[in-house]
Amino acid sequence: MPASPSTARAINDRLALRLLQQEGPLTAGQLKQLTGLSRPTVADLVERLTAAGLIAVVGEAGEQRRGPNAKVYGIVADRAHLAALDVRTEGVAVAVADLVGRVLAEESVPIGGDMGTGPAVEQAVALVERVVKEAGADRLHTVGIGAPGLIDPASGELRDSSGLPEWHRRLVAALEERLPEARVSVENETNLAALAEQRDGVARDRDTFVLLWLGHGTGAAVVLDGALRRGASGGTGEIGFLPVPGTAALPSSTDCEGGFHSLAAAGAVVDLAARCGISAGPGQGPSVVGVVRAAVGVVRSAVRQVRDVRAAGTGAGAIWPASAADVPHSARGGGESRPAVEEPRALSGSEASASPIALPAARFLDALADRLAVGVASVVAILDPGCVVLGGEVGRAGGDELAARVQDRIARMTPLPTEVRTTTLGGGAVLRGALLTARDRAQEELFAPGERPVQRW
Repeated sequence: MPASPSTARAINDRLALRLLQQEGPLTAGQLKQLTGLSRPTVADLVERLTAAGLIAVVGEAGEQRRGPNAKVYGIVADRAHLAALDVRTEGVAVAVADLVGRVLAEESVPIGGDMGTGPAVEQAVALVERVVKEAGADRLHTVGIGAPGLIDPASGELRDSSGLPEWHRRLVAALEERLPEARVSVENETNLAALAEQRDGVARDRDTFVLLWLGHGTGAAVVLDGALRRGASGGTGEIGFLPVPGTAALPSSTDCEGGFHSLAAAGAVVDLAARCGISAGPGQGPSVVGVVRAAVGVVRSAVRQVRDVRAAGTGAGAIWPASAADVPHSARGGGESRPAVEEPRALSGSEASASPIALPAARFLDALADRLAVGVASVVAILDPGCVVLGGEVGRAGGDELAARVQDRIARMTPLPTEVRTTTLGGGAVLRGALLTARDRAQEELFAPGERPVQRW
């Protein structure tokens, strides 16, 4: 059955708007070429979208730069303003952007665990209002929030959890009260990070993958055939509760201690680093990012020294493997594993000292990869995603050195081919994902078929 004239117009309008959003400003001739529509049809839709306040002339193209065919049309970016929030256990980050996703202002504040629920909520809401003002926005059309914990798939609300601060749930209600004209939605932080990696990050070429979030806590997001999977209760990817070997107890329904969380969360990784003799460096606290980054830096430095020695043609051989993938891996067995490291060949001076310095760092990265592989192998066995992204601040700090080790272990533990990649967005993926969902929701409404009242948000 052919579409009615009004439906056809709405479809054409949305197609043109999507092209303008993806490609940037275009002339009417370029819209005709990209849409395949006739010249009169394109002229009509340009007139409609201009009258609706969704597009405007933003410049001219061509050598002569005159006439109707030279006009370049773009989406009216300030037609609506959006806010994105990354809500963590220890603080909140806020970004405000225009309708095309350009960030206008961004700021974050720490929120201590000793702060009461009311003051914590007020501080977070005040931050949103301050960033909105800095962005020059009168009001917000859409707010996207990323938070740890389960999101009820029926109501879209953040479920109560004994392991998370109460101010997280109160914040959503407070924003809805203080911003009555805004559309407020909340999503699990790891799911948003996966969306960001799929749209703008390392998983752009994948329609099926798993993101393993490594930060203060652990989590996983599952994308199958291009769609994010949330599960019956919104709990897909709660990998912190996964029972794994190497822990002292089993997790419970209210506490993930004893699960994968006990091996890979920030506190456990810092303790592991300390046992391997790795610290974040002089004057730095024992942050999980700091210790992982320090270990990776030592290994990379050793690799560079070996390459320099080989390039000099001394014939002395290697004191360390030439790449991260060549670093000897941990011996298998009970307890924390130790790498089977080759004895350094005869070198003199500072060259000979590189290998002993790198050994503790390699031991730490090997042991951490052993831990991560236990959780990743379980996910691979069930879902066969073909690709696992090590995300979050820790995933980014570990870089290719950590990813190569995890991939090697997975290859030994399962016959299912699995590529392990490193995040390109790190901890910023949550805020980016929240912004993308807010933009999509705003555009879905503003670009919807039907009459469009000329109203500026």
